[in-house]
Amino acid sequence: MSAGRIRDALFTRINDHLFYGWVILGFAALGMFASGPGQSHTFSVFIRPISEDLGIGATSIASAYAFATLAAAFGLPQMGRLIDRFGARRMVFLVALLLGAACLVFGAAANMIWLALGFAALRFLGQGSLMLNCSNLVAQWFSRRRGFALSLMVLGFAGSMAVHPPLGQWLIDQVGWRQAWLWLGVITWILLLPPILLLVHNKPEDMGVLPDGDEPAAARQDDQPTAAQAAEAGMTLSEALRTPAFWIIAVGLFAMAMLVTALHFFQVSVFEAHGLSPQIAARVFPISAVTMVLLMPVVGRMLDRYRTSYMFAASLLVMSAALVAMSGVHDLPTALLYAVVFGLNNAVSMTLYAFLWPRYFGRRHLGSIQGAGQMIGVVGASLGPLPLGIAFDLFGSYDETLWVMAVLPLVCAVLALFLREPAARTVAKSSA
Repeated sequence: MSAGRIRDALFTRINDHLFYGWVILGFAALGMFASGPGQSHTFSVFIRPISEDLGIGATSIASAYAFATLAAAFGLPQMGRLIDRFGARRMVFLVALLLGAACLVFGAAANMIWLALGFAALRFLGQGSLMLNCSNLVAQWFSRRRGFALSLMVLGFAGSMAVHPPLGQWLIDQVGWRQAWLWLGVITWILLLPPILLLVHNKPEDMGVLPDGDEPAAARQDDQPTAAQAAEAGMTLSEALRTPAFWIIAVGLFAMAMLVTALHFFQVSVFEAHGLSPQIAARVFPISAVTMVLLMPVVGRMLDRYRTSYMFAASLLVMSAALVAMSGVHDLPTALLYAVVFGLNNAVSMTLYAFLWPRYFGRRHLGSIQGAGQMIGVVGASLGPLPLGIAFDLFGSYDETLWVMAVLPLVCAVLALFLREPAARTVAKSSA
């Protein structure tokens, strides 16, 4: 029996007892976890061994990471268009294959150029394309409960924060940083390829069901269109680009991506500069992850219930608090305090990355809009490590730069308060 027939048979059997969107959500959470090899929290534990092996300073590594991530960002709009054209299932399978291969190639990096190309591949495929595909799948299968569903999806990212840094450090200790990347690639293939082949479907409408598992009669609220009709509604990318809402969201997510990446990338280095061991720094990641796990469902419910602009502004304030908390780390209690604040920051910011685009612009052209938005976020992520890397090489300290960077999300929080529904929006509010 072919994989397609098995996939259809599994859908029928499961959907008779449970809305299949929960299976899609489970896969998306797994995909978020498996994006770990392309995430800054995993790279964090590799900075020192790569630096020592290749004889490259912190600024050089941060520069390679920044420019490679920047280059990778510009491929994401095309990935979004491919998702709209071919569906997330085909694209996420291709991304998973290439991500595993990129891990193997990265472990063989012999110079700065090879390192930069490896960074670009891992960031484009893991932090960019895999997360984009997972977010698209969940946004397609959920509408009324989208915030809650996306918050559960991002628990996979929390799992990656908890597992990948200690796993990476353990692999480095056991087999060295190069062999560590070989094992990360193999793990990626094992985790992703079987469920993609057997479980993933693009949209509920393709399988004759509606988002959230609604019945056709239950999907209508007042004079709003049904969920099936909402799937065919939504602004195009060119329409979205002409709205203030797009740019307010883009600026806020740019700042978030930039600053979150800086904290992930230099967490181990900042802790070491403050006198803590790299092992303690790596083990603080799981505490942030546990905080995310505990708070994520609450954040999701709040996004479905409260005004989005207020939630967006509040998340930016938390981002500023995380930067200040990082500058104050000097012993285990302050490290734990930072871990909790950073976990809260990730709980709100990671959910918003996936929530805001379908919330304001609908589902019909979601891949293209998410791809453009993801590109802007990844550009921000590419710039994040640079200020801290330069500051340490010049001044031997990260602290003053962390305080300066904390001002940016405060400005963005004020802008977020002006976020409004696009006047030209063609998708019904119930589809957001």
